[in-house]
Amino acid sequence: MNQLIVATHNRNKFKEMAESLSGAGWEVLPGYDFPGMPQVEEDGTTLEDNSLKKARVVSEFTRLPALSDDTGLFVDALDGRPGIYAARFAGDNCTYEDNVRKLLGLMAGVPQGKRSAFFRTVITLYYPDGQFWQVAGEVRGNIVTEARGQEGFGYDPVFRPSGSSKVFAEMTLEEKNKISHRGLAVQKARELLKVI
Repeated sequence: MNQLIVATHNRNKFKEMAESLSGAGWEVLPGYDFPGMPQVEEDGTTLEDNSLKKARVVSEFTRLPALSDDTGLFVDALDGRPGIYAARFAGDNCTYEDNVRKLLGLMAGVPQGKRSAFFRTVITLYYPDGQFWQVAGEVRGNIVTEARGQEGFGYDPVFRPSGSSKVFAEMTLEEKNKISHRGLAVQKARELLKVI
């Protein structure tokens, strides 16, 4: 079975992506299991830039195909912030809880009808010969007024996708993967894996 490296040091992301890729005919391995795997500085100005850089570095290091994602949360009331800086919104070495607290603090007083936001994920599939493909997934929703649920990670406790009464953190992994930005992008990547 061909091996595919998921280019992330984030165990939560790997779990989500491996679940979505199960049955695709590839042995899916986490980048963090490879000794000496370089940390990639996400210094691009777009999700596409960062996703491509991570996949390229990991593929070149392992000499295997690599799949990476970069995800942003774009909040309309905050002029699109945190955007591509979602993971470090509250500063370097911040926790998920720090980011959620900062977001809710900035959104305090914003009325329900003005709390719209969307998540966007860009996935890059990169091969050792330098060929690569990119796909994206997006989900619209809104930011609730307080954190809820115990599942997921990141902003999942405060993001409610349109058409759902639950925030992502109240969904099972299977429920979330069916409708989330990352789940939708991985489904497109699965199609690429069949074709290539």
